[in-house]
Amino acid sequence: MSSPLFRFRSPDRSPRTAPALWTGTAVGAAALVLLVLVAARWSPLMSLDRTVADALHRHAVADPGLVQVNRVLTDWVWDPWTMRALIAAAVVALWWRGARRIALWVAATSLLATLLQQGLKAAVDRERPQWSDPVDSANFAAFPSGHAMTTVVSCGLLLWLLRLYGAGRGLWGAALAVAVVSAVGVAATRVYLGVHWLTDVVGGALLGVAVVALSAAGYARYAAPREGSHPW
Repeated sequence: MSSPLFRFRSPDRSPRTAPALWTGTAVGAAALVLLVLVAARWSPLMSLDRTVADALHRHAVADPGLVQVNRVLTDWVWDPWTMRALIAAAVVALWWRGARRIALWVAATSLLATLLQQGLKAAVDRERPQWSDPVDSANFAAFPSGHAMTTVVSCGLLLWLLRLYGAGRGLWGAALAVAVVSAVGVAATRVYLGVHWLTDVVGGALLGVAVVALSAAGYARYAAPREGSHPW
């Protein structure tokens, strides 16, 4: 039998499903609007992207030390595979403790987010910023940012798990601070290094929030009521 600390407690469906569903729907709609504007190359948005990219690139070229710091952060600390490793560790821990339905739900959410990200990249096929003196490089299409979306999805899922398991105020506050710093930080590094436009990272973050919120709503509505009676 699992200890009380790790025993799954089914969320209360009525007060929690609706806020998550509304959040996911609203943020997803905002992400869709941004996607359409990017795909249509709406002039004011393209101008904003170019202005921000040019300003940050000039700064990056003049400060190789800060570029190196950003590369370490983006390539190691907030790399998508680092984020996926955290989710994998959480899934293994949940499975070991007997909460197998939620373990599979978290794994499936992370996988679906990756598939969505890659599908949108292929569909939009946006070029990354091009420089005569680049400070970093990246492959594949630009929108949405995979780093930004994966970080938001991973941090969001971990925060959701902490909330479900009744994390104390101190732990919750610390985890929330780390998640916010990670989401903002990874977005900043990608734009600073000149491998993404501003709208790429904003789009990735919005999509990440939408995926986590809709996943949480779906779990509370369909899977949580059966979790307590059977771990599968």
